[in-house]
Amino acid sequence: MSERRFAGRIIDETAAMAELWRAGMLPRSRGALRGLGAVSRLGQLGGLPAYCAAAHPDRPVIIDDRGTLTGREFARRAHRLANALRARFGDRPPTVGILCRNHADAVVTLCAASAIGARVVLLNSDFGPRQVAEVGARENLDALVYDADFATAAASFEGARWCAWDHETASGESLAAVIDSGSEELPPAPPRPSSVVILTSGSSGVPKGAPRNHARTMLLPAGLLSRIPLRPNENVLVSAPVFHGWGLLVAVLTLTQGSTLVLHRRFDAARALTDLQRHRCAVFIAVPTMLRRILALGDQLATADLSDLRIVASGGARLDDALVADVLAAFGPVLHNLYGSTEASYISIATPADLRLAPDCAGTPPRGNTIRITDDTGRDLPADVEGRILARTSGQIRAYTDGRTGSDADGYFDTGDRGRLDAAGRLYVMGRSDNMIVSGGENVYPEEVELALLAHPGITDAVVTPVADTEFGQRLRAYIVISTPESLGVEQIRTHIAAHLPRSRMPRDIIPVPELPRGASGKVLRRTLEELERTHS
Repeated sequence: MSERRFAGRIIDETAAMAELWRAGMLPRSRGALRGLGAVSRLGQLGGLPAYCAAAHPDRPVIIDDRGTLTGREFARRAHRLANALRARFGDRPPTVGILCRNHADAVVTLCAASAIGARVVLLNSDFGPRQVAEVGARENLDALVYDADFATAAASFEGARWCAWDHETASGESLAAVIDSGSEELPPAPPRPSSVVILTSGSSGVPKGAPRNHARTMLLPAGLLSRIPLRPNENVLVSAPVFHGWGLLVAVLTLTQGSTLVLHRRFDAARALTDLQRHRCAVFIAVPTMLRRILALGDQLATADLSDLRIVASGGARLDDALVADVLAAFGPVLHNLYGSTEASYISIATPADLRLAPDCAGTPPRGNTIRITDDTGRDLPADVEGRILARTSGQIRAYTDGRTGSDADGYFDTGDRGRLDAAGRLYVMGRSDNMIVSGGENVYPEEVELALLAHPGITDAVVTPVADTEFGQRLRAYIVISTPESLGVEQIRTHIAAHLPRSRMPRDIIPVPELPRGASGKVLRRTLEELERTHS
């Protein structure tokens, strides 16, 4: 590392420490200082329950569909599971898969396994049996913790299986029984540091594994907190899935700050709105589909008391102008938009001030992150010229679990997206490079057409996909869900698109469908698209 870069790193880390102090992430009480000993002994995730018990023993730290865990109860449950795992696997830390929705025992399992130096693999709740079996074999899973909803998918895994939720409807051993068999004592220091593997979305087959070890920098939490100002002693509803980086990072920050993490296994807009009020939540962490569903509540939302809500943060997918305007009208100037990837963590974050000036932007990179826009040869492009989005971040992985790396010699990762930077350094994401088609000599992104469709008040959901075309090679096909089909026809939809986009963006096929099932991360399920394509080809 050059002297200039080393000096810059020292400045960045110092600024990060100051940001963490302002955010209440650094211990200020005797209890929190005692809790640091557990973190030093068991690692950041492994020591988190003991830290919560020492700093906030009687405060509710997790509220889920079953009830509430205080800091002391969280630690007791996690330590019992950790010691039970040690008893089962001995001195060799296992690799543990978690196939769960958002609930307390998913977090307990993550922390308990981390405390004994395990390698933890977070599986997507949209996985079927084939994906579970293939990921289990590739990542060498020793055990799988799952919810009964996923019993069919979990059955394809041949190792130890423990049901974390609704054990009565699933076969095999319950996680509760494993927990009950363990000691409440603080586990000994693990023989190796733990790691967490987050899986990519896997849109074109079995997803890749992105491993994360203990953070060597304060920039990862500090950068996010500098743009999304989470505070201590608040209630935070995390509806984004915790098995993805977006939900996981905020969940860990929430617990570290001494705030209360509110989780629902399944997202329901009416229930989310109810709990935002009932728990006086200050923060709501979501994906764009969730925001659309809450806005669709209409009068119920208009009469809700959300006076404590100061942050609505969206990630995982692109926000469109119309949705930004609707959220700002309904909630006030509280919206934040995060752009990132599994491999790079967050890349840029738009604040309410950014979105007021440029509603379709993804903000700017926080301290520690850098963005380049390049052509296909790697040459940097000027402002407002579209190209490949390359990023170098404080949370970036070095390589996938199979050894492949997506970074160049300078450490920049190719996100697979295309976009541009404006003169102020704000990022605009156009769409996925592998989804782009060329029509009439112009680059066309399905995501751009989806956003235009969703701007129509009569369209409640939409997905646009490229399909093979004998004449042009590829064309666009749109599947849409219409709120009142009898009052909105295909030609009216074409007129709407034509008013928003150039002719080259017009889908050849516009197909109304009853619904578009989406997974926990808000994406339309691949098996849904495959079935639609078989039906309408």
